Amino acid sequence: MQAIWRDTVIAESQKTILLEGNHYFPPESLVQEYFSFSNHKSTCPWKGQASYKSLRINGEMLADAAWFYPDPKPEANEIKGYIAFWKDVKIKE
Repeated sequence: MQAIWRDTVIAESQKTILLEGNHYFPPESLVQEYFSFSNHKSTCPWKGQASYKSLRINGEMLADAAWFYPDPKPEANEIKGYIAFWKDVKIKE
């Protein structure tokens, strides 16, 4: 699986976890240079609090484009630290 933004592969893995229609990528599959900090947080009733990362490629920024659960509830422990994407990020097999 690949996560792509602006024709650039930002993550690639054969070991994503599919949950609620989202592919969660292992942290080591990310091209770290494209990711930057985000203050944004959200809460899922059964997974817990999500943290976000923004993307920056060639001077363009996509705020809060990726989310992850650094300390999920026990029911979602399999995705701990894994990253999922939304907004303009395309997921391709």
